[in-house]
Amino acid sequence: MKVIHCEQVDAGPVEFDGAAGCRMRCLIGPDDDAPSFSMRHFEVAPGGHTPKHAHAHEHEVFVLEGSGAVFDGERELPLRPGVAVFVPGNQMHQFRNTGATTLKFLCLIPHPIRGMSGVCVAACGCDG
Repeated sequence: MKVIHCEQVDAGPVEFDGAAGCRMRCLIGPDDDAPSFSMRHFEVAPGGHTPKHAHAHEHEVFVLEGSGAVFDGERELPLRPGVAVFVPGNQMHQFRNTGATTLKFLCLIPHPIRGMSGVCVAACGCDG
């Protein structure tokens, strides 16, 4: 079992074309022997955003703090604390901070053993 506070995990920049002002912590992942999913904690600075991208697997996202918007390929939908987002596989998406404070959210993704592509690993900033 692993029990850890998110601030005990180093936050690294999301270094991918189209990302700005994003940092990510991999809270639970393959290194923890989690067999199916990784849980990541994202922080997006005011005016920042993740890259616009799509991939074959889904995302499950839960907003913790701040305000923002998620782009679904056609429109932007508002985000605030307590909002859950399901992004189906192969859907274009992007998360943006539209507020004055840091947007923080949890994001769960399946591991590569479940068919995640290497391209998405780079796009989402996850090592697993």
